[in-house]
Amino acid sequence: MSEARGKQPVSCDTCMYYEYDEEYECYTCEMDLDEDDLAHFMLDSKFECPYYRFGDEYTIVRHQM
Repeated sequence: MSEARGKQPVSCDTCMYYEYDEEYECYTCEMDLDEDDLAHFMLDSKFECPYYRFGDEYTIVRHQM
């Protein structure tokens, strides 16, 4: 989990870049995170993902088409 600019806790589950990968059979982040971002994300519970974009079901479906 990370926090958005409004300091509300957010989850990758609500991010429009968090998509199901059929090849790996799991959800993955579609943003190309560099090593520093990934390390901060994995180790820092207060890391604010710079790529987080809220996506409800309708926004996510439109994005996937």
